[in-house]
Amino acid sequence: MQTKNRSTIFNGLVVDIEQMDVMIGEQGWYTYQIVRHPGGAAVLPLHDDGTVTLIRQLRPAVGDFLVELPAGRLAPGEDPKLCAERELIEETGLNASSLISLGHIYPSPGVFDERIHLYLATGLSQGEAAPEDYEEIFCVRIPFAEAVDMAVNGGIIDGKTIAALLRAQRFVK
Repeated sequence: MQTKNRSTIFNGLVVDIEQMDVMIGEQGWYTYQIVRHPGGAAVLPLHDDGTVTLIRQLRPAVGDFLVELPAGRLAPGEDPKLCAERELIEETGLNASSLISLGHIYPSPGVFDERIHLYLATGLSQGEAAPEDYEEIFCVRIPFAEAVDMAVNGGIIDGKTIAALLRAQRFVK
């Protein structure tokens, strides 16, 4: 990709915005603004009985509570698997003996460079949750098949959760 005139036009608490001109084939140069995000990790906790623990969390960006995976932002240089383990414990109190990679997704590649790494957690044991002070989180434990139905029918509208549920189907008996 050929670029020119790159500059950061906004530095925020979580994201930065970079503006650049990009050469688009024969069409010429076009100006783009890209939201730079450190990325994150999300984890689908699958219990031995075939249920999953999701969270119901207030999301001010959409003005509502969403049902989604435990997830969080990567610290600089952090291994995504360690981030997933940390967020699982913080948001649900669950510890996993195994984390299986479900790959990654780009939730909104037209505007964001954010990459979310997805994991399936198994071998779960319950501990104490310790969410951040700014998080209002409620755990929801439901059968895996019901969660997939919710993803398909619009009951779950969070993209990372839909992707993880669909990708995890190959591991669920």
